[in-house]
Amino acid sequence: MKKYDINQKVLEALADAQSRTILFSIVKDGKTATELSDKCRIPLSSVYKKISDLENLTLVRVEKLVLSDSGKKFKVYKSRISKADVSIRKPEPSIALTPN
Repeated sequence: MKKYDINQKVLEALADAQSRTILFSIVKDGKTATELSDKCRIPLSSVYKKISDLENLTLVRVEKLVLSDSGKKFKVYKSRISKADVSIRKPEPSIALTPN
């Protein structure tokens, strides 16, 4: 993918209210999809879709796997960035991401 395409995808993710809410709610502490759904008041199916999109852009990573009492595995997601600065300039916008 060309640099512009990646910048465009990151801009779209940051412009999306649900993606942005999810991304910046897991800067300090990782959370499972269920925890994100409860905390952010976003349907669980939407959380999984947004997390998948953010993972594909490498903005989110799986911090660890946790095992529930019933033996089910859950991924704990953590943001790879702590800050995003967007500058709109010609010929294309620029994005500066601060690693987390």
